[in-house]
Amino acid sequence: MLRLASLALFLVIWLVGTFALGERKLPGPPAVAATIVAEARSGALFANVGITLVRVVLAFVLAMAIGSALGLLMGRNRVADRLGDPWLVVLLNLPALVIIVLAYVWLGLTEVAAVAAVAVNKLPNTIVTVREGARALDRGLDEMGRVFAFSRWKKLRHIVLPQLAPYLAAAMRLGVSLIWKIVLVVELIGRPNGVGFEIGTAFQLFDMPRILAYSCTFVLIMLAIETLLVQPLERRASRWRLRTA
Repeated sequence: MLRLASLALFLVIWLVGTFALGERKLPGPPAVAATIVAEARSGALFANVGITLVRVVLAFVLAMAIGSALGLLMGRNRVADRLGDPWLVVLLNLPALVIIVLAYVWLGLTEVAAVAAVAVNKLPNTIVTVREGARALDRGLDEMGRVFAFSRWKKLRHIVLPQLAPYLAAAMRLGVSLIWKIVLVVELIGRPNGVGFEIGTAFQLFDMPRILAYSCTFVLIMLAIETLLVQPLERRASRWRLRTA
Protein backbone atom coordinates (compact mmCIF):
# COMPACT_ATOMS: atom_id res chain seq x y z
CA MET A 1 0.00 0.00 0.00
CA LEU A 2 2.80 2.41 0.90
CA ARG A 3 4.59 1.60 -2.36
CA LEU A 4 1.44 2.42 -4.34
CA ALA A 5 1.04 5.67 -2.41
CA SER A 6 4.64 6.54 -3.18
CA LEU A 7 4.09 5.79 -6.87
CA ALA A 8 0.95 7.95 -6.89
CA LEU A 9 2.90 10.80 -5.31
CA PHE A 10 5.59 10.44 -7.97
CA LEU A 11 2.99 10.70 -10.74
CA VAL A 12 1.47 13.78 -9.11
CA ILE A 13 4.89 15.46 -8.91
CA TRP A 14 5.50 14.49 -12.54
CA LEU A 15 2.21 16.07 -13.64
CA VAL A 16 2.95 19.23 -11.66
CA GLY A 17 6.38 19.40 -13.31
CA THR A 18 4.81 18.99 -16.74
CA PHE A 19 2.37 21.82 -16.01
CA ALA A 20 5.19 24.06 -14.75
CA LEU A 21 7.77 23.35 -17.48
CA GLY A 22 5.52 22.51 -20.41
CA GLU A 23 5.11 19.37 -22.52
CA ARG A 24 8.13 20.22 -24.65
CA LYS A 25 10.59 20.06 -21.74
CA LEU A 26 8.82 17.49 -19.58
CA PRO A 27 6.21 15.38 -21.39
CA GLY A 28 3.44 14.00 -19.20
CA PRO A 29 2.84 10.31 -18.41
CA PRO A 30 0.32 9.84 -21.29
CA ALA A 31 2.81 11.07 -23.91
CA VAL A 32 5.61 8.93 -22.51
CA ALA A 33 3.34 5.87 -22.30
CA ALA A 34 2.31 6.36 -25.95
CA THR A 35 5.99 6.50 -26.96
CA ILE A 36 6.73 3.31 -25.01
CA VAL A 37 3.89 1.54 -26.83
CA ALA A 38 5.11 2.80 -30.21
CA GLU A 39 8.71 1.71 -29.55
CA ALA A 40 7.50 -1.67 -28.30
CA ARG A 41 5.37 -2.23 -31.40
CA SER A 42 8.32 -1.46 -33.66
CA GLY A 43 10.48 -3.93 -31.71
CA ALA A 44 13.18 -1.33 -30.98
CA LEU A 45 12.34 -1.14 -27.27
CA PHE A 46 12.70 -4.88 -26.64
CA ALA A 47 15.86 -5.15 -28.75
CA ASN A 48 17.68 -2.27 -27.06
CA VAL A 49 16.56 -3.12 -23.54
CA GLY A 50 17.56 -6.75 -24.09
CA ILE A 51 21.04 -5.78 -25.32
CA THR A 52 21.57 -3.49 -22.33
CA LEU A 53 20.40 -6.16 -19.88
CA VAL A 54 22.88 -8.65 -21.36
CA ARG A 55 25.71 -6.18 -20.79
CA VAL A 56 24.49 -5.52 -17.25
CA VAL A 57 24.39 -9.24 -16.43
CA LEU A 58 27.83 -9.98 -17.93
CA ALA A 59 29.51 -7.08 -16.15
CA PHE A 60 27.72 -7.90 -12.89
CA VAL A 61 28.77 -11.57 -12.90
CA LEU A 62 32.35 -10.70 -13.82
CA ALA A 63 32.69 -8.01 -11.14
CA MET A 64 31.05 -10.12 -8.42
CA ALA A 65 33.15 -13.20 -9.17
CA ILE A 66 36.52 -11.44 -9.30
CA GLY A 67 35.68 -8.90 -6.60
CA SER A 68 34.42 -11.53 -4.14
CA ALA A 69 37.55 -13.66 -4.59
CA LEU A 70 39.90 -10.68 -4.17
CA GLY A 71 37.92 -9.29 -1.25
CA LEU A 72 38.01 -12.62 0.56
CA LEU A 73 41.75 -12.94 -0.07
CA MET A 74 42.49 -9.41 1.16
CA GLY A 75 40.30 -9.82 4.20
CA ARG A 76 41.96 -13.09 5.22
CA ASN A 77 45.56 -12.41 4.23
CA ARG A 78 47.42 -9.40 5.62
CA VAL A 79 50.13 -9.43 2.94
CA ALA A 80 47.56 -9.52 0.13
CA ASP A 81 45.66 -6.70 1.81
CA ARG A 82 48.71 -4.46 2.01
CA LEU A 83 49.71 -5.19 -1.57
CA GLY A 84 46.23 -4.68 -2.95
CA ASP A 85 45.10 -1.68 -0.90
CA PRO A 86 46.89 1.01 -2.99
CA TRP A 87 45.37 -0.43 -6.17
CA LEU A 88 41.99 -0.47 -4.47
CA VAL A 89 42.26 3.18 -3.45
CA VAL A 90 43.18 4.15 -7.02
CA LEU A 91 40.23 2.27 -8.52
CA LEU A 92 37.82 3.69 -5.95
CA ASN A 93 38.81 7.26 -6.80
CA LEU A 94 39.37 6.93 -10.54
CA PRO A 95 36.41 8.51 -12.39
CA ALA A 96 34.21 6.05 -14.27
CA LEU A 97 34.54 8.11 -17.44
CA VAL A 98 38.33 7.72 -17.41
CA ILE A 99 38.06 3.93 -17.15
CA ILE A 100 35.51 3.81 -19.96
CA VAL A 101 37.62 5.97 -22.30
CA LEU A 102 40.79 4.00 -21.56
CA ALA A 103 38.99 0.70 -22.18
CA TYR A 104 37.79 1.92 -25.57
CA VAL A 105 41.25 3.26 -26.47
CA TRP A 106 43.06 0.07 -25.45
CA LEU A 107 40.50 -2.54 -26.56
CA GLY A 108 38.65 -0.68 -29.29
CA LEU A 109 34.96 0.07 -29.60
CA THR A 110 34.00 -3.53 -28.87
CA GLU A 111 31.66 -5.44 -26.58
CA VAL A 112 34.66 -6.73 -24.62
CA ALA A 113 35.76 -3.16 -23.89
CA ALA A 114 32.24 -2.11 -22.90
CA VAL A 115 31.69 -5.00 -20.48
CA ALA A 116 35.23 -4.76 -19.08
CA ALA A 117 34.86 -1.02 -18.41
CA VAL A 118 31.65 -1.56 -16.48
CA ALA A 119 33.05 -4.51 -14.52
CA VAL A 120 36.21 -2.59 -13.54
CA ASN A 121 34.11 0.32 -12.29
CA LYS A 122 32.10 -2.03 -10.08
CA LEU A 123 35.06 -4.17 -8.95
CA PRO A 124 36.47 -2.00 -6.10
CA ASN A 125 33.08 -1.65 -4.40
CA THR A 126 32.68 -5.41 -4.32
CA ILE A 127 36.21 -5.92 -3.01
CA VAL A 128 35.72 -3.41 -0.18
CA THR A 129 32.38 -4.90 0.90
CA VAL A 130 33.56 -8.50 0.85
CA ARG A 131 36.87 -7.59 2.50
CA GLU A 132 35.04 -6.07 5.45
CA GLY A 133 32.95 -9.21 5.72
CA ALA A 134 36.04 -11.41 5.63
CA ARG A 135 37.64 -9.35 8.40
CA ALA A 136 34.54 -9.87 10.55
CA LEU A 137 34.55 -13.67 10.28
CA ASP A 138 34.36 -15.56 13.58
CA ARG A 139 37.83 -16.93 14.33
CA GLY A 140 36.30 -19.49 16.67
CA LEU A 141 34.48 -21.10 13.76
CA ASP A 142 37.78 -21.25 11.85
CA GLU A 143 39.31 -23.07 14.80
CA MET A 144 36.38 -25.48 14.86
CA GLY A 145 36.97 -26.24 11.17
CA ARG A 146 40.60 -27.05 11.87
CA VAL A 147 39.70 -29.28 14.83
CA PHE A 148 37.27 -31.27 12.73
CA ALA A 149 39.69 -31.35 9.78
CA PHE A 150 37.35 -29.65 7.33
CA SER A 151 38.58 -29.62 3.75
CA ARG A 152 39.09 -26.23 2.12
CA TRP A 153 35.86 -26.56 0.14
CA LYS A 154 33.88 -27.72 3.18
CA LYS A 155 35.19 -24.82 5.27
CA LEU A 156 34.29 -22.36 2.51
CA ARG A 157 30.80 -23.79 2.11
CA HIS A 158 29.81 -24.28 5.75
CA ILE A 159 31.83 -21.65 7.63
CA VAL A 160 32.92 -18.80 5.38
CA LEU A 161 30.05 -18.34 2.91
CA PRO A 162 27.21 -18.33 5.49
CA GLN A 163 28.97 -15.53 7.37
CA LEU A 164 29.79 -13.65 4.16
CA ALA A 165 26.26 -13.97 2.78
CA PRO A 166 24.95 -10.60 4.09
CA TYR A 167 28.01 -8.83 2.71
CA LEU A 168 27.67 -10.57 -0.65
CA ALA A 169 24.00 -9.59 -0.73
CA ALA A 170 24.92 -5.97 0.01
CA ALA A 171 27.54 -6.05 -2.75
CA MET A 172 24.94 -7.44 -5.15
CA ARG A 173 22.45 -4.74 -4.25
CA LEU A 174 24.97 -1.95 -4.69
CA GLY A 175 26.22 -3.62 -7.86
CA VAL A 176 22.84 -3.65 -9.57
CA SER A 177 22.26 0.03 -8.80
CA LEU A 178 25.74 1.05 -9.96
CA ILE A 179 26.27 -1.14 -13.00
CA TRP A 180 23.19 -0.24 -14.98
CA LYS A 181 24.01 3.47 -14.67
CA ILE A 182 27.54 2.92 -15.97
CA VAL A 183 26.31 0.67 -18.78
CA LEU A 184 24.20 3.53 -20.11
CA VAL A 185 27.26 5.82 -20.19
CA VAL A 186 29.30 3.12 -21.94
CA GLU A 187 26.58 2.74 -24.57
CA LEU A 188 26.23 6.49 -24.98
CA ILE A 189 29.95 6.90 -25.70
CA GLY A 190 30.87 3.91 -27.81
CA ARG A 191 28.13 1.41 -28.70
CA PRO A 192 25.72 1.45 -31.68
CA ASN A 193 22.78 0.02 -29.73
CA GLY A 194 21.29 -0.28 -26.28
CA VAL A 195 19.28 2.03 -24.04
CA GLY A 196 22.18 4.47 -23.57
CA PHE A 197 22.66 4.77 -27.34
CA GLU A 198 18.94 5.41 -27.89
CA ILE A 199 18.85 8.06 -25.16
CA GLY A 200 21.89 9.76 -26.73
CA THR A 201 20.23 9.76 -30.17
CA ALA A 202 17.00 11.14 -28.72
CA PHE A 203 18.98 13.84 -26.91
CA GLN A 204 20.53 15.01 -30.19
CA LEU A 205 17.01 15.31 -31.65
CA PHE A 206 15.63 16.80 -28.40
CA ASP A 207 13.04 14.02 -28.43
CA MET A 208 12.00 14.23 -24.78
CA PRO A 209 9.19 11.61 -24.93
CA ARG A 210 11.65 9.05 -26.32
CA ILE A 211 14.29 9.91 -23.70
CA LEU A 212 11.79 9.43 -20.89
CA ALA A 213 10.27 6.33 -22.52
CA TYR A 214 13.58 4.43 -22.52
CA SER A 215 14.59 5.82 -19.14
CA CYS A 216 11.32 4.86 -17.45
CA THR A 217 11.26 1.41 -19.04
CA PHE A 218 14.73 0.55 -17.83
CA VAL A 219 14.15 2.04 -14.38
CA LEU A 220 11.01 -0.09 -14.01
CA ILE A 221 12.97 -3.21 -14.97
CA MET A 222 15.69 -2.40 -12.44
CA LEU A 223 13.04 -1.78 -9.76
CA ALA A 224 11.51 -5.17 -10.55
CA ILE A 225 14.92 -6.88 -10.25
CA GLU A 226 15.57 -5.07 -6.96
CA THR A 227 12.15 -5.94 -5.51
CA LEU A 228 11.72 -9.49 -6.77
CA LEU A 229 15.31 -10.78 -6.71
CA VAL A 230 17.85 -8.69 -4.80
CA GLN A 231 15.82 -7.77 -1.71
CA PRO A 232 14.54 -11.34 -1.10
CA LEU A 233 18.10 -12.67 -1.45
CA GLU A 234 19.35 -10.05 1.00
CA ARG A 235 16.66 -10.94 3.54
CA ARG A 236 17.39 -14.63 3.17
CA ALA A 237 21.12 -14.07 3.56
CA SER A 238 20.60 -12.12 6.79
CA ARG A 239 18.02 -14.49 8.28
CA TRP A 240 20.51 -16.54 10.27
CA ARG A 241 21.86 -13.41 11.96
CA LEU A 242 18.37 -12.43 13.09
CA ARG A 243 17.82 -15.88 14.55
CA THR A 244 21.04 -15.73 16.57
CA ALA A 245 20.54 -12.13 17.71
